Amino acid sequence: MICQENTIHYCSWSVAVGGLLYLLRQMTTHTPYGRYVDTKSPGMMVPARAGWFIQELPSFLVPVLLFLTTESLPGIGRHLLLWTFCLHYFQRTFVFSLLTKGRASPLHIVVSAVIFCSMNGFLQGHYMLHCTQYHSEWHRDTRFITGVLVFFSGMAINIHSDYILRNLRKPGELSYKIPRGGMFELVSGANFFGEIIEWCGYAVASWSFPAFSFALFTVCSIGPRAYHHHRYYLEKFKDYPKSRKAVIPFLL
Repeated sequence: MICQENTIHYCSWSVAVGGLLYLLRQMTTHTPYGRYVDTKSPGMMVPARAGWFIQELPSFLVPVLLFLTTESLPGIGRHLLLWTFCLHYFQRTFVFSLLTKGRASPLHIVVSAVIFCSMNGFLQGHYMLHCTQYHSEWHRDTRFITGVLVFFSGMAINIHSDYILRNLRKPGELSYKIPRGGMFELVSGANFFGEIIEWCGYAVASWSFPAFSFALFTVCSIGPRAYHHHRYYLEKFKDYPKSRKAVIPFLL
């Protein structure tokens, strides 16, 4: 398959600029998901497990289909990076979505996520398989090794933090509790911190504009969510640890 350079260029800029605009929007309002969903508002709601599965699936499926149905450039590095990207979304699609105990999401949020994940899945998959030019020893490059180590560190933090959140409440309980353990001892949004670390690591490992634009989008989209959670905890719990930061340990 021929590299669609213009498409990659404009999609990457769209992801980066879209992330910054989304950041500005979240400075004044909450994205309606989880605890911020108004269950009395009109409109169709999608159950949490179905919603997560549907919206995360394109990020896994599109790169896999590109790999299976198109001829890709050779190189161990590019294929390791492709499957690293897919591994995250395999976990989110086929594991996290089945375990989550979250609330239902508005249909328009799920549809928006499907559109973005489809576009980003194509952007990352197509660029990695058909565009980027790595030397044959890229998988031994310091940037690759460092980035992959950071990626898997972030993934471990993300999965462990999700585990802590899932087990905060006993069956039937609805009230929120203070998360404790792991990275939650340092930040309120430990799960968000882990995912930010993941995609920053992936950007370093791939050393590409599409990956850096996605890392920026991730910071801009879920960083404010961690901040909103942090404020919620501080207002709701008088005994909430004052030393915790919102998303970046010791800083923010």
